[in-house]
Amino acid sequence: MKLVAKYDVEAPVDFVFAQLADFEGWERAAMRRGADVSRIDKLREAGPGMTWLTTFRYRNKDRSAAIKLDALNPTSSMALTAMAAMVDGFLRIELLDLAARRTRVEVTLDVKPKTLAAKIYVQSLRLARARVERGFAQRVALLATEIEDRFRRPARR
Repeated sequence: MKLVAKYDVEAPVDFVFAQLADFEGWERAAMRRGADVSRIDKLREAGPGMTWLTTFRYRNKDRSAAIKLDALNPTSSMALTAMAAMVDGFLRIELLDLAARRTRVEVTLDVKPKTLAAKIYVQSLRLARARVERGFAQRVALLATEIEDRFRRPARR
């Protein structure tokens, strides 16, 4: 199942990319929400090959996934792969510089089920596709507005 959402952010592309590539910030955010996150690669700088092991609760069951940064192109895109027992997920974020203070963010999520139970679950999501796409677009919009708010705060510049 493939989901795509686009949002125009009122911030320069460099700032938007810096916010999206703040991997330590994403780790802290996941831990605040109850996930266990540990980085398992030996890289000293952010770049392709960064890998995290995560454990989290979803639908009243403990789940785990390995997340790997596949590509990181400064100010233009990044790609991540999440591998779990039942599904693989592929996330691609692309940035397009529209103006000096305007950036289009396009997020593509592709979920591939690996088990029969996961195939049935993904099929149920396809049946409610409009609702799922709307929820996905709302989450992307929420992230984009948070980035806009951070850019507008004068203490952060």
